[in-house]
Amino acid sequence: MLIRLLSFLLCSGALSIFAQTTRPNIVFIMTDDHARAAVSAYDTTLIHTPNIDRIGREGMIFRNACVTNSICGPSRAVLLTGKYSHINGFRDNRSRFDGAQQTFPKILRANGYYTAMIGKWHLATEPTGFDYWNVLIGQGEYYNPDLIEMGDTVRIEGYATDVVTDIAIETLEKRRPRNQPFCLFVHQKAPHRNWMPDAKHFSLFDDRELPLPPTLFDDYAGRSRAASEQDMRIDDMWLGHDMKLFLREPAEETGTGGKKSWTPMGIEANLKRMTEAQRQAWEAYYRPITEAFYRDKPEGRALSIWKYQRYLKDYLRCVASVDDNVGRLLDYLEKTGQLDNTIIVYTSDQGFFLGEHGWYDKRFMYEPSLTIPLVMRFPPKIPAGTVSDALALNLDFASTFLDVAGITPPADMQGQSLVPLMRTGKAKGWRKSMYYHYYEYPYGWHDVKKHYGLRTQRYKLIHFYNDIDAWELYDLKRDPGETENRYGQRKYRRLTKKLKRELLRLQMQYRDTEAMARP
Repeated sequence: MLIRLLSFLLCSGALSIFAQTTRPNIVFIMTDDHARAAVSAYDTTLIHTPNIDRIGREGMIFRNACVTNSICGPSRAVLLTGKYSHINGFRDNRSRFDGAQQTFPKILRANGYYTAMIGKWHLATEPTGFDYWNVLIGQGEYYNPDLIEMGDTVRIEGYATDVVTDIAIETLEKRRPRNQPFCLFVHQKAPHRNWMPDAKHFSLFDDRELPLPPTLFDDYAGRSRAASEQDMRIDDMWLGHDMKLFLREPAEETGTGGKKSWTPMGIEANLKRMTEAQRQAWEAYYRPITEAFYRDKPEGRALSIWKYQRYLKDYLRCVASVDDNVGRLLDYLEKTGQLDNTIIVYTSDQGFFLGEHGWYDKRFMYEPSLTIPLVMRFPPKIPAGTVSDALALNLDFASTFLDVAGITPPADMQGQSLVPLMRTGKAKGWRKSMYYHYYEYPYGWHDVKKHYGLRTQRYKLIHFYNDIDAWELYDLKRDPGETENRYGQRKYRRLTKKLKRELLRLQMQYRDTEAMARP
């Protein structure tokens, strides 16, 4: 009887449908510029993120997850293709993504998955490989964002983080076919600059001063020119655009803000798209801050600390909204019985400086920018409470999602599936080093020099090039804040030679011929 039933299912095609419905779903949540230090699963100093933490607590926390190129568009191209920037063609934010190339959503779609992309895309060309897409235009707006839905532009009233989550849940509820597993991208704008929080989080952190990073007033002694010649110091942030002050005169907008050729008109430009109720709430909170600033007139070191507190509190308020919406997604999946058959991944497109070295933004290969939060929940394969110290990369996402779906990753993908790490956090033969290459100089923002390098569990070697030829070496065990450049020191010479050989091996492995041609 069982044999006849199986024969019928095979002939009718019903067996393939049954198999599809038992394959795991994928929910890939990614934010923009979310520093690992702003996730309480990693560090409780600044903020509590209970919903993001839940993913890691009921699944796995990766403590050494990194990106291969710490900037928005290139990071997204890497995760889609499973290939380094020099291979996928998207090296910096001036690039345009070639949507004709192979991506893992296309492969999933060809193998029976329903694929949807919601939120921040930031790749210049329209999404391909998705059954449904609804994406923010460019960087996106925090309030009443404009989105492109399958080619049509629409403005949706509300706060962007809520809006993206609304569309994601609506897509699972109303658009996806019930007989297909799904792969859903939920990619948030937050907490990207200029950090405009939702009104319900305005007063969060008003009751305390945030601790100052030990390197907030870093003098960059002993490091290369790259550290001192950047243009991303908190000191230089704009009073209107970044600090949300209502300026008395436009000429007061004197910060460099990271791009000397672009001068914002203050916060008013952001407020024009708000509803009357939204603007009233905004004015009620930020007008008194403006009045206090002009009354107290902080200068020098006091002004730097004031800017740090203002910037970071708004940044963290944006993170709080992200965490709320992660909770909404988890609740929906649990309510609909899909939670435990769905691999849920939370990460960021790169790390971010939260005042370390006196900086905001990313780009550098230093730890706050290089490392990302990465937590996964998938009960069939990941025991609750698993922790991994293995070097994981955004390069690995494509192979991982295909592997979870039962699809062999194409041989030309350069990442490794993270599935072997899921049971215990360890895997025999796992990578001992990772490779990084950043390109956006002298074009674009923040004047961070071109550089490449490698990181092991303990050491980091960086080569800055283009209009500079400088090396930096850090011992992350003895110097986790990366303030002591060991390059050229006698006791590190043998190690330096070993690391340079490993660097060349990685460049050959990943076919970075441009870097290999440099001394």
